[in-house]
Amino acid sequence: MHNAGVFCVIIGLCKVGHTASKKRIFDGQSAKVADNINPYLTDGESIVVESVSAPLAGQLPRVVTGSVPNDGGNLIFSPTDMIELIQSRSETRPLFQRFMGSQDFIQGKERACLFISDESLEAARAVPEINYRLSEVARLREDSPKKETREQLSKTPHRFQHIAGVPDHAAMIIPSVSSESREWFPVGLLASGTVVSNLAFFANDPPLWSFSVAASKMHLAWLATVCGKLKTDYRYSNTLGWNTFPLPKLTEQNKTDLTRCAENILLAREAHFPATIADLYDPEKMPEDLAQAHEANDEVLERIYIGRRFRNDTERLEKLFELYTKMTSKKDVA
Repeated sequence: MHNAGVFCVIIGLCKVGHTASKKRIFDGQSAKVADNINPYLTDGESIVVESVSAPLAGQLPRVVTGSVPNDGGNLIFSPTDMIELIQSRSETRPLFQRFMGSQDFIQGKERACLFISDESLEAARAVPEINYRLSEVARLREDSPKKETREQLSKTPHRFQHIAGVPDHAAMIIPSVSSESREWFPVGLLASGTVVSNLAFFANDPPLWSFSVAASKMHLAWLATVCGKLKTDYRYSNTLGWNTFPLPKLTEQNKTDLTRCAENILLAREAHFPATIADLYDPEKMPEDLAQAHEANDEVLERIYIGRRFRNDTERLEKLFELYTKMTSKKDVA
């Protein structure tokens, strides 16, 4: 038996010059009269959110796409392969870094990557297993249809095609794709030295309060509305989902309160180790203490916006679009 995927496209039609006397937005069993229904099906101005290269809310840290190996898998090691090589050649230990993408983070998988500096290249090539892998990377890049890859990157097979940065302290990872069934969007903190792959986004050494913002229902409501989808899953975009996210100007007390909320979410996750993010955020199995930590986080953040909890996502989006309009009108809200 096969499951059918059904997608709904909403198209608004009316006569030229005709204005309906009443417009309504329905949310479950409730209906609200709207002055104007915008392309995102909320009551507000008819605007389209556009990608920007940096956060409009200047307090937010920069979120970027992870590092690009372009290696045919040769620079990436499973934990078993890495351990076996280190056990046979202990001098190779400094050549490895933890490597993580979206599915590694969500499914609790561990991988490592070769992260070889120019100074360490000669010693690395003296190890047959590593030398073979570097030769394979070079061969792969030499066969590339791209001139830069053939003529430049093939000469440095020990390097990633692009390094987005390696955190000195911690990184906040944001999955590029996540199931829409989760009540909260799963973001995480990674230890120093972790190389985030280009299949995820990350902020390098961000303030902990930004984790609270990223893990909130406010952020989820925004990304679910303005970002794309992969089938029915959320497909994240840093330039759309993060850089455009409307955030009121935070006081130092706000940041302290949000930092505490972030810590409580992380502690609740840790209490259920070794459960994976997929386990913890399964809507049918989410631990009560973790759900409570998220609810408390939403309470604190939403009170910063309007002094109380929002009743639903419709209210959240109306406020967010109101702030977005101000932000893009050069009014200082960040």
